[in-house]
Amino acid sequence: MRIETDRDTCIGAGMCVLTAPAVFDQDDDGIVLALAEDVAGGDAEAAAEAVSLCPSGALRARSG
Repeated sequence: MRIETDRDTCIGAGMCVLTAPAVFDQDDDGIVLALAEDVAGGDAEAAAEAVSLCPSGALRARSG
């Protein structure tokens, strides 16, 4: 799974970091940072959940 982040859309809620800390972090302003763009296994499951929980829609997950 490939993870994409839209830092301009991110509102800094932090749900991604709480849900998938191996995949996401936040910068000093609270804006999302992807620690990995390609994820698999349990990290992919957690990342997919984070995408669905993101209140601003700043995250996307794509197959491949």
